Amino acid sequence: MSIKYFLASAAALLMFASCDEDSATLGIDMMPTTDLVTKNYQTYDVSTESYAVGDSVLARTSKSFFGRFTDPETGTTIKSDFLVQFNCDESFALPQHIENDSCIQLDLRLFIEDFAGDSLASFKLSVYELNQQLDPNADYYTNINPENYYDTSAKPIATKWFTINDRTITDSARWSKEYNNNIRVSLPNSIGTKIIRDYRKNPEHFANTASWLKSGNPCSKGLYFKLEYGDGAMAYIDIVQMNMYFNYYDEEYKKDTLGVSSFAATDAVVEATRFENSNLEELLDDKSATYLKTPAGIFTLANIPADMINVQDTINSAKITFIRYNDLTQSSFKLDIPQTILMVRLDDYLNGFFENYHVNDSQESYLATFNSSTNSYVFSNIARLVTRMVNEKRDGKATENWNKVLLIPVESTEDSSGNIVKLNHDFSMSSARLVGGEEGSVKMEVIYSSFR
Repeated sequence: MSIKYFLASAAALLMFASCDEDSATLGIDMMPTTDLVTKNYQTYDVSTESYAVGDSVLARTSKSFFGRFTDPETGTTIKSDFLVQFNCDESFALPQHIENDSCIQLDLRLFIEDFAGDSLASFKLSVYELNQQLDPNADYYTNINPENYYDTSAKPIATKWFTINDRTITDSARWSKEYNNNIRVSLPNSIGTKIIRDYRKNPEHFANTASWLKSGNPCSKGLYFKLEYGDGAMAYIDIVQMNMYFNYYDEEYKKDTLGVSSFAATDAVVEATRFENSNLEELLDDKSATYLKTPAGIFTLANIPADMINVQDTINSAKITFIRYNDLTQSSFKLDIPQTILMVRLDDYLNGFFENYHVNDSQESYLATFNSSTNSYVFSNIARLVTRMVNEKRDGKATENWNKVLLIPVESTEDSSGNIVKLNHDFSMSSARLVGGEEGSVKMEVIYSSFR
């Protein structure tokens, strides 16, 4: 390239850049001075209060929860037990030559994914057969009454004392890679024998889950795991399994063999956890702050001050930060902090947000994650939500709850591309005390523009 050509090209680039900078304000320069856009920054007070859930949220979860735990920070107590059905796979089959068509061992395994509290706290559970079938297509809530589904005068088919950290096994076994922490409950072998013999007479009862649930076999309607005694921990149970052992003659290998067939709780059947909260009233009456407590405890209700914004203004951005107070309790069993919260309009929540499988749309519902550096949840831009509220008020379409939103701890499920495809209530044990109420100061920061 010649020096002359290089200099000419450089001059052209400079001219282009200069023209581009000048033309950025060309439209405004040509507008009448009365139409110039001005941007303004305003802050508005956001009033908040704690919102009682009343132990009733949609219990749509693949986990079950069992135990009782008292929060050392707030003194509130939560108790949980659960009802569960078992799936019968379409490929279910039993060997032809089972010795005496009899079960030699039947047990339940409750595999513990995680827990909150003291792993050495002692608990007693009882297992009851259900006499009413749970509908796999129905929605069940965390205030479900187990007494509607089993005979309260009947004796349990099994009982079990346990600790989450199983002290009946050796340390080497407990820490081995093959070990999965579980609660094992023995059932009467006679139950397994009845199931095996019904399979011989009525194999159609085992064709699929629907047939199994209607078969009338022991445990086919499901089981209730009732908390009888204990305090200090909550177990998160991700798999419930019923294992039926028997001796049979293996025709392929020509020898007697120990066999096992399993029925497991899956998404195809109902797992319904019942939660009972105690001592929430003091938190609901606390005017110095608001609370988030899971599971099925307390949300935070916020009133967005949309009626203070001029309807002639264009909202460019709106931001709200909810700051968490530090937990100063000296305890080894502090609860976790909710990691993800949903902001959703109160009417949308009451009209079936979770029941209808909705997810955040960044228009009327938003997600925020806990920032440990700032100890806060930040909804960085809810301008579309505020604009909708302003327009509803202007057009006379505002409902009683037109400017109210709930903050709800949630768990999200993502697809392979990272898109959120499902939102459920957060059922883990967690708690957060937020700045707000009558004494705290929550602000909404708004940048908006107007023509003059």
